[in-house]
Amino acid sequence: MLNWIKWLVLGAIALVVLALGGVYMALHLSLPTLDGNHATSRITAPATLARDNMGHAVIHAQDKFDAAYALGFAHGQDRFFQMDLQRRSASGRLAEWVGDVALEIDKNARFHQFSTRAVKVFDSLPLTHKQLLVSYSHGVNAALDEYTVPPFEYIAAGLTLTPWQPTDSILVAYSMYLDLQGGQIEIDLARTALKETYGMPLYNFITQPSRYQAALDGSELALYHADVPPYPVLPEPALTEPTSPKAISTEAISTEPSPSESTPSEPSQREQAPKPSGGIDDSVPPITAEISLQSYNAEELPDIGSNNWAVTGNLTATGSGLLANDMHLGLRVPIIWYRTQLNYKDTTQATSNEGQSFGLSSTNSSVTAVSVTGVSLPGLPGVIVGTNNKVAWGFTNANLDNLDWIALADDTPTQMVDEVIVSKEVSHNYTLELSEYGPVKHVNGKRYALNWVAHHPFAVNLAIVDLGTANNVDDAIAVGKDIAIPTQNMVIVDDSGSAAWLPGGAVMNREQASFTAIDENSVATTQPTRATNLPVVKNPSSNRIWTANARVISADDVARLGDGGYALGARGQQIRDRLFEKDQFNENDFYAIQLDNHAQFLLPWQQLLSGLLLNDNIEFKADLAYLRKWGECACEESVGYTLVKHFRKEVVSQLFGNILNSIDTQGVQSRSLLRGIEPAVWQLIHTQPDSWLPEGSESFDDLLVDAYRKAKHSLLDKYSPVEANMEDLRWGSVNALTVKHPFSKQIPFVGHKLNMDTVEGFGDTYMPAVQSATFGASERFFVSPGHLDDAILTLPGAQSGHPLSPFFKTGFSDYATQAATPLLPGKRVHLRQWYPKDEG
Repeated sequence: MLNWIKWLVLGAIALVVLALGGVYMALHLSLPTLDGNHATSRITAPATLARDNMGHAVIHAQDKFDAAYALGFAHGQDRFFQMDLQRRSASGRLAEWVGDVALEIDKNARFHQFSTRAVKVFDSLPLTHKQLLVSYSHGVNAALDEYTVPPFEYIAAGLTLTPWQPTDSILVAYSMYLDLQGGQIEIDLARTALKETYGMPLYNFITQPSRYQAALDGSELALYHADVPPYPVLPEPALTEPTSPKAISTEAISTEPSPSESTPSEPSQREQAPKPSGGIDDSVPPITAEISLQSYNAEELPDIGSNNWAVTGNLTATGSGLLANDMHLGLRVPIIWYRTQLNYKDTTQATSNEGQSFGLSSTNSSVTAVSVTGVSLPGLPGVIVGTNNKVAWGFTNANLDNLDWIALADDTPTQMVDEVIVSKEVSHNYTLELSEYGPVKHVNGKRYALNWVAHHPFAVNLAIVDLGTANNVDDAIAVGKDIAIPTQNMVIVDDSGSAAWLPGGAVMNREQASFTAIDENSVATTQPTRATNLPVVKNPSSNRIWTANARVISADDVARLGDGGYALGARGQQIRDRLFEKDQFNENDFYAIQLDNHAQFLLPWQQLLSGLLLNDNIEFKADLAYLRKWGECACEESVGYTLVKHFRKEVVSQLFGNILNSIDTQGVQSRSLLRGIEPAVWQLIHTQPDSWLPEGSESFDDLLVDAYRKAKHSLLDKYSPVEANMEDLRWGSVNALTVKHPFSKQIPFVGHKLNMDTVEGFGDTYMPAVQSATFGASERFFVSPGHLDDAILTLPGAQSGHPLSPFFKTGFSDYATQAATPLLPGKRVHLRQWYPKDEG
């Protein structure tokens, strides 16, 4: 009997070992081939794809079309699953893979009809752009054709590979529109709901401009000087059906902040421009009501945090301009960017003739050697952010207003379009309502049509590849005016010492931006076009340029270019001030600014909380000790920072949670309004109007201290539920960075191996070092054209999405330790070569 059991156990173990061996073998077979030669009819001359010990893709080709082929091949080998996800997310086809859990995501994507629009965009592109997309697609599909076993994600999820189409690259561009401008869709509707529900006084109070302003020309929007409006009567649904998840408490009692932080009355940017009525009733002021507190998640949406800045050659030892860029995005495995160097010859034709072939004329063209190094986006040909050693460029989301919600009249005709969303479980019918202005959404019984720049053919092109041939800042500005991407703050420097900023990307041409929904009668009857009259700042007298998702345009331009959800200007101010602390900079100086986690923004909150808790030194003795040694930074060991951060959040929740909850119940996203809530919060703390006190609070001091208690207890319940040890509230633990693979939770026992190592939290919002658990700098880029040996490009991950690849985690340790990874590739360790196939 014992022998039988022994052999049974051994047999089971053998089966497990064989199964694991089979899985490992399948995974190993799905690794791409990194070395070898191949003949193809898709290129015109020999081309190579080399990789260094980090997997950095280095491509040499005859022209940009052959280079696009090789880049598509590299992306197809290392990142095809990422590309596949992006085309599916933009086209509303995720449910085919993951089932009904993605149904609402697919419905939101189908609302924009990007699959149909991608075809229209492709048809409208210049011939050279079409050819780039075709060549790139050929390269991607050549990589797919080599697989005998599909990439590991397809094995793990039981999915099927489908070829890449040229229009799929346009869908990838649309996925970036959703990522970078999706918040604009929400914030305009949230403003509309706020204004319609509560009237102009409360709308102006909540959306008032802040004293945190850092425009490049120093212009400021006038601050708000009206009294605090009475607390409004809340709509009934908001009292009975709160929909927002509970937020961690964080508030404090009323002690004046330091003089430098203590301007309580700060007005709305919307006052600086004409306010379209959009059919909204502004006439009835809200009346006071008793407040019964509900939970509200007062955490700002983690969708902004990018920085870029530059100095002219007057502030560098070399005389060249110097650029820093850290685009902030959600972090995951694999990362969004891909290290790329493209080397090819570019031919400039004396006479453009798009109708002819790409053959070169020796008499009417000049040939230029191009070498561009930076990051590419898998799914698209070309380098997105980088340098050609003559100029360098970087981006941050500009947040200019690029859409209108149009309030339709009752008799405006619309049409219904029925689609089928295929899911793993069952297919679903989806009905979309369309108007002549765009797709229609219903909010509170009213119909609103969306006119968004992304819905127009001029929203996408491949002009960004032309930055490779720019010789100076002026050349790059000309390219920047032609680029069609989600509008970015484009900052440029060159090797002669110039620096410039402009809005790079597609901007809708309008005489007046909109901040809330506009009336149908005010819509222009002409077809929407792209704006051409956009501001440019070149070589400012300060020799410094900075952007941080906040307003950098002049106050005079706000009426025309609007506010698509600017970040609070605190981060931009801090970067600007750091740039004026020195008169000469190098790459390491810029790296230090990017890692700046000084808590300048929270200083008045720490002072407020400390003053409040001193009134009860017995209960809060330990708390005060942590507040005294908080370090004024989002540092790993700081417990005090955690307490102050969550205190502020709970204060916002208690003061505004019910109002914002009532907006959420109308089917809009109120959290987008939290970006500008700071001045209204401080005005309430300073003036302490009785009508804003929640039921059961006798004074604002009671409200604020109670908010702190709730914040602290919520933190302890989450991070130290057994011991209630405040040491467990170290900011490094509470805000630890966790870069995870989307499959890590679905694969038992070994799934965690797909994730990057957890990193102690080192930053937060409202400071240059923006970081949360799953959000942070997607690249740290520092470059001075002409001096690339000193350039830095540190990424939060590696090149390959395959867990058995040597390039799966390479480079992340530099990011985690805040080290400097060289921009330029190292010694070649792998080489793929292609030769033109003789069709004869």
